[in-house]
Amino acid sequence: MLKAGTHRILGTMSGTSLDGVDAAVLITDGVDIAGFGETAYRAYTGEERAVLRAALGAWPGDPRADAAAEIVELAHAQLCAQFDAIELVGFHGQTLAHEPGGRGTHQVGSGEVLAQALGWPVISDFRTADVRLGGQGAPLAPFFHHALARHIGAKGPTVFLNLGGVANVTWCDPGIAKPEHACLAFDCGPGNAPMDDVMRIRRGLARDEDGALAAQGTPDAALLDSFVNHAFFRRIPPKSLDRAAPAPDVSALNDADALATLAAATAAGVALAFEHFPKPPVRLLVCGGGRHNATLMTMIAAGCDCPVAPVESVSLDGDMIEAQAFAYLAARVAQGLPTSAPGTTGVAAPVGGGTLNHP
Repeated sequence: MLKAGTHRILGTMSGTSLDGVDAAVLITDGVDIAGFGETAYRAYTGEERAVLRAALGAWPGDPRADAAAEIVELAHAQLCAQFDAIELVGFHGQTLAHEPGGRGTHQVGSGEVLAQALGWPVISDFRTADVRLGGQGAPLAPFFHHALARHIGAKGPTVFLNLGGVANVTWCDPGIAKPEHACLAFDCGPGNAPMDDVMRIRRGLARDEDGALAAQGTPDAALLDSFVNHAFFRRIPPKSLDRAAPAPDVSALNDADALATLAAATAAGVALAFEHFPKPPVRLLVCGGGRHNATLMTMIAAGCDCPVAPVESVSLDGDMIEAQAFAYLAARVAQGLPTSAPGTTGVAAPVGGGTLNHP
């Protein structure tokens, strides 16, 4: 669909934290990164967030999913309209339900509706093909992480940790040219979602800013001992979670101890991920909203056997990597290149997902 060479592609992401929509321009040919363009963010309102939260777990045909789809399409159309000279859009939509090996995966937001609204071709529905062929359908950013490792000139195996609602890792070897042979990726445990839920339910706030309240608490050792023995952590990757990832039951703890325990659980999930990496990484780079939680970052660094730093340390934008990833994946779909592989989702063979919607 795209001619050979680099193109100006817009990627979008609305994650499990339900905070809003990220959009970012990437200049790429679907293999190498030639440059980064403008970025923008559109927060969901409290009312919109409530509708989306109520729709979590809904499958096609559920009126809650229809209501959520309208919000997702409107928010994306409003945000994407701020950009110009776009050749293609990679539109992830909003995941409401994810059951690989069961009912499948469900992202709301019509690529066709967005293409008509914007007048640009839109690639959407990135996960279904992978799940249909036996994959987990997640995570999907690993091929982009591999391209980033090559772009920054990484000298050895590098891990990207994304701290969204769920935490996931990509181990990649930039010395291997093709990402389908160079990546191992998997969800490694809870991310921000349990901590955000505690703050929302108990204090009416969106998050624990900078991990300030968690810093005042003490992790509950008994809860953490039980947590790290969860069968999920011993399963061989690839493996994926939805927003209902395993997490300690902190209902009996005070606010500070609850947040400290949940942060420690996320850090423990990251540390346990190292058991599955093919070779020790030379460093771990953190993206996603959780990197702003200083308490969480300190706990993660204490549990890792390599240097840990936010991706800003290598001049990347940690808030926009997921959106940029879907721009990159859209370019790969347009070029007929795979977007996932056995090492990233467990799919039987490398597969290209995504559906092209013309305006």
